[in-house]
Amino acid sequence: MHGQEPTELDKQVMYWENRGKLVPTRSLIKTAEQIEGIRRAGVVNTGVLDEVARNIHEGMNTLEIDQICRRYCEEHNAIPACLGYEGFPMSVCTSINEVVCHGIPKATDVLMEGDIINVDFTTILDGYYADASRMFIIGKTTPEKEQLVRVAKECLEIGMEAAKPYGFVGDIGHAIEKHCRKYHYGVVRDLAGHGVGLQFHEEPDVDHYGKRGTGMLLVPGMVFTIEPMINMGTWEVFVDEADPYGWEIVTEDEFPSAQWEHTLLMTDHGVEVLTY
Repeated sequence: MHGQEPTELDKQVMYWENRGKLVPTRSLIKTAEQIEGIRRAGVVNTGVLDEVARNIHEGMNTLEIDQICRRYCEEHNAIPACLGYEGFPMSVCTSINEVVCHGIPKATDVLMEGDIINVDFTTILDGYYADASRMFIIGKTTPEKEQLVRVAKECLEIGMEAAKPYGFVGDIGHAIEKHCRKYHYGVVRDLAGHGVGLQFHEEPDVDHYGKRGTGMLLVPGMVFTIEPMINMGTWEVFVDEADPYGWEIVTEDEFPSAQWEHTLLMTDHGVEVLTY
């Protein structure tokens, strides 16, 4: 209102906007009511992935994972956001080994000893969205795949630590890329994290590589995902021509890939995970 004293958030946004930085619009800063709605969606989303964790095993197919996710959503009055999204035919993404993301569940994809699989689910509850993914190792796998899965999780955690109020999106990507270089892994550049909460995908794009001090200013009240996709080999990827829907993304060299994801709320003190 006219004459109202500007808040710290207002001051910071104006300061950086005047210096040519990309700053969030008011619509990207969630209200307390919206945050509680997203938080409730996050609880259901976590429940879905917990249910997958309890049931995933060697010999099951990924269509069974889809059925687990749908059933859990129905029991909790929630909607799978992926189902029908831009033609995506299933409710969850199941990406095995060299499939980076957007793997489509199917009866012919049977989990085998040594596979690594990313299960990525987004929940809509009362109009609010929450998005997360986890890696699962089927039985015993190779030390190389074990390390990849571990480092991908470390990348998520390091990215979360780098996300600070009144810092920048580029700070996140810089920290993740620096960690990956220690292992000579590739950080996928063609896909990114994103704002979330009132829609499936909102601003900002959250790249998992980049330079400090670049990208959008991060301010309290923003909700977004960090979801680094880490490849054992090159960062380059392609769309699998065998997928009739045009969704499945595969590593260019067909080496394995791993990914972990959380929906995060920026607070005055750092990020709060909404999908634990």
